[in-house]
Amino acid sequence: MSESVPPPQQDPAVNADAKNPTTKSAAKKEAKRLEKEAKLAAKAAKAAPNAEKKAKAEKAKKDDAADVPFVNTTPKGEKKDMTQPMAAGYNPIAIEAAWYDWWSAQGFFKPESTEKYFPLKEEEKRELFVVPAPPPNVTGSLHIGHGLTTAIQDSLVRWNRMLGRETLFAPGFDHAGISTQSVVEKRLYKTSGKTRHDLGREKFVDTVREWKDEYQAKITNQLHRLGGSYDWDRVAFTMNETLSKAVIETFCKLHEEGVIYRANRLVNWCVKLNTTLSNLEVEQKQLTGRTLLNVPGYDIKEKFEFGVITSFAYVIEGSDERIIVATTRPETMLGDTAIAVHPDDPRYKHLHGKFALHPFLDRRIPIVTDSIIVDMEFGTGAVKITPAHDPNDYEVGMRHNLEFINILNDDGTFNANAGEHFNGMKRFHARVEVVKLLKEKGLYIETKDNPMQIPICSKSGDLIEPVLKPQWWVNCKPLAEEAMKVNDGKNWVVGRTMEEALQRGEVLAAGRKFTLEQDEDVLDTWFSSGLWPFSIMGWPDNTSDFQRFYPASLLETGWDILFFWVARMVLLGIKLTGQMPFKEVYCHAMIRDAHGRKMSKSLGNVIDPIDVIQGQTLENLHAKLREGNLDEKEVIKATAGQKKDFPKGIPQCGTDALRFALCAYSGGESLVEKWILHKLNIAAAEINTQLAERNFMNATTSAYNFWLYELCDVYIEAMKPMTDESVPIETRKSAQQTLYICLDYGLRLLHPFMPFVTEELWQRLPRRPNDSTPSIMVSAFPVHVRNVYSKLLPRNSEYLISQDNAFVFEDADKSFDLVFLALKTGRSLAASYNLQTDIQLFFHIQNDKEASLFGSQIPTIVALTKGCKSAKVVRDLSEIPAGCGGAVVTPSIAVHTLVRGLVDLDVEIAKCDKKLDLARLNFQKVVKVESQADYAETVPENVRLANEEKRKTLEAEIATLELSKEMFTKLK
Repeated sequence: MSESVPPPQQDPAVNADAKNPTTKSAAKKEAKRLEKEAKLAAKAAKAAPNAEKKAKAEKAKKDDAADVPFVNTTPKGEKKDMTQPMAAGYNPIAIEAAWYDWWSAQGFFKPESTEKYFPLKEEEKRELFVVPAPPPNVTGSLHIGHGLTTAIQDSLVRWNRMLGRETLFAPGFDHAGISTQSVVEKRLYKTSGKTRHDLGREKFVDTVREWKDEYQAKITNQLHRLGGSYDWDRVAFTMNETLSKAVIETFCKLHEEGVIYRANRLVNWCVKLNTTLSNLEVEQKQLTGRTLLNVPGYDIKEKFEFGVITSFAYVIEGSDERIIVATTRPETMLGDTAIAVHPDDPRYKHLHGKFALHPFLDRRIPIVTDSIIVDMEFGTGAVKITPAHDPNDYEVGMRHNLEFINILNDDGTFNANAGEHFNGMKRFHARVEVVKLLKEKGLYIETKDNPMQIPICSKSGDLIEPVLKPQWWVNCKPLAEEAMKVNDGKNWVVGRTMEEALQRGEVLAAGRKFTLEQDEDVLDTWFSSGLWPFSIMGWPDNTSDFQRFYPASLLETGWDILFFWVARMVLLGIKLTGQMPFKEVYCHAMIRDAHGRKMSKSLGNVIDPIDVIQGQTLENLHAKLREGNLDEKEVIKATAGQKKDFPKGIPQCGTDALRFALCAYSGGESLVEKWILHKLNIAAAEINTQLAERNFMNATTSAYNFWLYELCDVYIEAMKPMTDESVPIETRKSAQQTLYICLDYGLRLLHPFMPFVTEELWQRLPRRPNDSTPSIMVSAFPVHVRNVYSKLLPRNSEYLISQDNAFVFEDADKSFDLVFLALKTGRSLAASYNLQTDIQLFFHIQNDKEASLFGSQIPTIVALTKGCKSAKVVRDLSEIPAGCGGAVVTPSIAVHTLVRGLVDLDVEIAKCDKKLDLARLNFQKVVKVESQADYAETVPENVRLANEEKRKTLEAEIATLELSKEMFTKLK
């Protein structure tokens, strides 16, 4: 049961301006006033039900309109009809419709458009900004990480275009050979149960081409939806005619110079993909000890042992003596061709030059001495050597001229070199069989846990096998000179065309008969993408694009492919063109899921940016998982993850919001007008500086803060009193002109990040006389001439600050910031007393200049303080009505609000006492510091000034609290 608390007694003195009706005339007036109020209240009560019905009907109408799906009726390439009324709510699909096609049709994306919209003055030279977009692989659709790269690159491109630079954003696609083959094979097997071998080479190649065409179209649509302002007339593909010509020229040129050579060396072989991988495409999986793992290509129920080391014995020829060795890969003993011991190890000196016998093969195994590979203190001091299947053993084989025996077929089965018993056996079945036979022969010693790393194919998850194979190699360091000595390329003919190959073949054959067969081996896909910045410009031909747009201004990429791709581009660019291929490399952050994992198709945690733009149901997210190549087990796991992370699906947010989040990826003006123009100027300066520094998070923060906290929260609210009909027309026009400037330039500042909504809104702004700019994307970007990066900006940019500093209002900025600080203090004070309406503020100001400032800003203070009835400047404490609570703004400014009759006086007096105790304690601390000997001589001036300001503020706070306490006490 709750206790009823009576409302506080109404105090007639709550309104300090009210007068008691002490005369007959006054009483009569008061009675009329009360009668009028009663009639108005009755009228309002009568109208309320109808108003409620009307409001419900309007809401239902709006809801019905919202339920109607948007249909784009604008013909492709034509400008959207902006004569229609603006929608009441924000529908990103409607906002973004038609603009991209119109931009493209108008040629705004082409570098040539700059001349039309940003004509140069005499003797001015046009600056360039060129970005070769990193080509996405046609392995599948883009994910949110690609959305990040597009948002960053296009923001910079649009910014530079609006600065008047000749701008090229060059799009393209990478065939990603091995990866694309892998995903197509997985899809083929999943949908039909067939392999590429079942289809045959020609049919499989056709299937891959169909995949490429399908996903290139999907990716192109995604890039359109993301708003990327690419010059689509220059789109490139790593296997088109121009880029293929660049690959052939590079290969031939480097081969002619001896940089590319042919040699039989160890490679990383992926059995699953049946291909060689570079070291960068091999991941190392850390094992802490014995681990059972599934291996691709084996029954899902089969698991094999890793993370252990197995010891076994070889019998010395002509004796019963045995020598013990150890290995983490027992199956490789079938390819052993030596046992190495340290030359100084006394245990084995009597075995130098002798042989051990292979237990399963008719093979004598020499015992060699090697001080490099053998550590006498580790294990038994004897090391088995398999030169054709281990990188370290390969070096031993080269040093001792050992036999290199390859025991592995390309499909992962053992060949005849492994012996009749093992011929055709799969490699990990052979591992189990070798240990079994060693036990039967009494040669098995033990198996122990062995923390280790195992090499895994980053594309298929298969265990990598080191295998000896003839390959084409690039001489990247002097060590390759040794490999050239065993170069088997002397019988290879390399030509740019079949005619050139025939001519070179005839020279090599010297009159003998010969036939030419093209090598079926293919180059690493990184070889072609390493030529990207100049091959897309037409190299090796000296095209106009190559002369004009190479080298590029910027390459934007991820840290994870610096060595895969960026290093190759640098090496090949300098070698083939004599120039660095780009002037700057910007590496973006890595996008991860809610659990900190990298986005990966194999994990099923990738997010299609289109799903974020237009929204997606949970059911459709699940369906997309099933359409992919994930195993059923992984589909179940990923489905559970989606359900947890997106229980209601992904809400629609539109392209602009996604891009913005990813980049989080005149005279006679009033004080507030000067303040907002100055803030606009500061925002322009900050955004230009931050974009030049590639600090996208701070750039978007500056734009966000200007729009939300300065323009919308402050200026638009503060200008309302200035647009009242009672205000002089000059004041109204000035406020409107200031708003127009802020909207125009503010939208331009936002455009690089949010191209669609800014175009939609900017098109609705009326153009000034003689302004024929057709689109915001070719309007001038606002720039602050005091910007530290101004030397990087084109001279024909549109400056916010003219020579007379028209938009620089530093004094107004400081003055309004002071007013704003005071009104925020007043808001907080009213909130602390739970005042929401009829708020009366009194600003006690001690100097004439500040009193005059605040006196001129009373309408703004009332407009920006919700529920404020009145605000008043007082110069003497006696002018503050009894029953006010107060707070200090600065040592010379305090704000008070009337709370008499609305608060518990005892509670407020107790609050004042508590605050006074704290303020006095802090005051004494400052006084004590300032009273120290040699204070003036030993303490830096900035610290002394800060302490003085703090002391004065505390003095003012104590005086204000004492006044409030005194008032509350007198009212008791």
